[in-house]
Amino acid sequence: MDEERALYIVRAGEAGAIERVLRDYSDKHRATFKFESTDEDKRKKLCEGIFKVLVKDIPTTCQVSCLEVLRILSRDKKVLVPVTTKENMQILLRLAKLNESDDSLEKVSEFPVIVESLKCLCNIVFNSQMAQQLSLELNLAAKLCNLLRKCKDRKFISDIKCFDLRLLFLLSLLHTDIRSQLRYELQGLALLTQILESAFSIKWTDEYESAIDRNGPPLSPQETDCAIEALKALFNVTVDSWKAHKESDSHQFRVMAAVLRHCLLIVGPTEDKTEELHSNAVNLLSNVPVSCLDVLICPLTHEETAQEATTLDELPNDKTAEKETVLKNNTMVYNGMNMEAIHVLLNFMEKRIDKGSSYREGLTPVLSLLTECSRAHRNIRKFLKDQVLPPLRDVTNRPEVGSTVRNKLVRLMTHVDLGVKQIAAEFLFVLCKERVDSLLKYTGYGNAAGLLAARGLLAGGRGDNWYSEDEDTDTEEYKNAKPNINLITGHLEEPMPNPIDEMTEEQKEYEAMKLVNMLDKLSRPCH
Repeated sequence: MDEERALYIVRAGEAGAIERVLRDYSDKHRATFKFESTDEDKRKKLCEGIFKVLVKDIPTTCQVSCLEVLRILSRDKKVLVPVTTKENMQILLRLAKLNESDDSLEKVSEFPVIVESLKCLCNIVFNSQMAQQLSLELNLAAKLCNLLRKCKDRKFISDIKCFDLRLLFLLSLLHTDIRSQLRYELQGLALLTQILESAFSIKWTDEYESAIDRNGPPLSPQETDCAIEALKALFNVTVDSWKAHKESDSHQFRVMAAVLRHCLLIVGPTEDKTEELHSNAVNLLSNVPVSCLDVLICPLTHEETAQEATTLDELPNDKTAEKETVLKNNTMVYNGMNMEAIHVLLNFMEKRIDKGSSYREGLTPVLSLLTECSRAHRNIRKFLKDQVLPPLRDVTNRPEVGSTVRNKLVRLMTHVDLGVKQIAAEFLFVLCKERVDSLLKYTGYGNAAGLLAARGLLAGGRGDNWYSEDEDTDTEEYKNAKPNINLITGHLEEPMPNPIDEMTEEQKEYEAMKLVNMLDKLSRPCH
C-alpha cells in the first residue's frame, strides 16, 4: 500500500505533495533492507516515476526526498534491472555534480542533493552489473576524481568526499581496469594521498616527516570516515605494487608511507574507529614496496634528542635492552631512531592476538608486514627482537605459557590454521636472523618443528637470507640453566630422581640379576 500511494502521488501530484509522501515513505522504510516480492512491480514503477520527477525543475528539498526513496529502493537488486539505464545514470551524475568540469562547489544548499545522489550511485553500482558496465562507458572514475579535486581542501563538505571515495572504492574493487586507470591515467595515487594529508591536517617538517601534535584533539568522525574510505580506495589502486613498481614511483610510495606513519600515530573519535583506521593503514602498508618502508622510522630531531631521559650506557646491564632510549614524552627510540610507528604496529598485533578470533583476516596482515619490515630493515628487526624476544632469564615455564608477546606468538606456532601458524613462526624466525639454534632457544623444538620441516632445517642451520653477524648475548641466568633445558619443550626441567637411591640392597641385587638374565637371553643364538 505504501508503494501504491507513493506512486499515485508521484505520477499526478505537485512538488509539495510528492515531497511529503516520499518523506513519509523514507521515514517508514529507512531501516528496510529486505522487501516483499509481491510489491516488486510497484517498486519498479515507483523508481521509474522518481527518475521522471528528478528531470523536472523542482525544489532542492523535493530532490532530496526523491533521492532518499531511490536510495532505499536501490537496495533491492531486482528493482534495479529495468531502471538502470544510461539516461537514468546520467540524471544521477548531473545531480551529483559529476558532469560539470568547471563548476565549483559554492552552493551549500546543493550539498544534500550531491550526497544523496552519490549514495544512490553507490547502491546502484554495487547491486547492478549493468550499472557497473555503464560506469565504464560514462568514465565515472575520472568524474569522481575531478569532484575530489574540487573538494580536496574544503573543510565543510566531508560527506561529499566520503561518498565520492566510497564509490571510487567500489569501482576499483569491481573492475581491475579501473585500478590501472586510477593509478596511471588519473594520478589516483597522488590524489588519494593528498586527500589523506588533508584529512589528517598534515604539516611536513621534512621530505618524509610530519609534525605530530601529541596534545591535539582526536580526528573528527567525518574526517575519520573520509580517511578510511581513502585508505580502502588506495589499497585497490596499489594492490599489486609490492610485486613490481617503477623506480620513479618510489618517491610517491615513500610520501604515502610517511602519511600512513602519521595515521598510525593519531587517534580517531572512538577506540573502535581508531582500530578501524589503523587496520586499513596496515592493509595499505602491506602494498607498499618494502624498500620504501624505511620512512616508518626516522632519526631523532635535535629537540627529541635533548629530551632523552636515560640511555642504555647509563643503566645496569640487567635492566636494559640493547641501545634502546626512552624519552620523557614516552617516544619509543632505538639506536637513535624514532620507533613510535613500529611500536604502534606491535601493540596492534598484540590486540589482534588477544581477540582470539578471525586471525586470518585480522592478524596475518600485520604479522606479514612486520615480518617483511624486519627482513629488509635492520633497525626495525633489532627493535622488534628487543620487544618480542628480550634476553631470556626465567626459563622455568614452557615458551607457550605466559602472557608476554613471545608466549602468545609461540602459541600461534601450533595453531590449527596453517596460514596463521606459518606467518607467526616466520616472524619469530626472521627476528632470530633465520638461525635455527636461536629460534629453538626461544620456542623449543616441538613448537618450531613445523617451520623447520617446511624449510628443510630439522637438522639445524639457517635460512637463505643474509643478516648482520652481530651475536646474541645470553644472560647469566640462561647460561646457568642451559645444561638442564629440555630442547623439545624449551624450558628448564627439574632433574628426575634416581630410582636406585631409594632401593634396599636386596632390591638392587634383584634388579641386577634381572638385567644379567636379560643380557644372557640376548646373547644366545636364535634357533
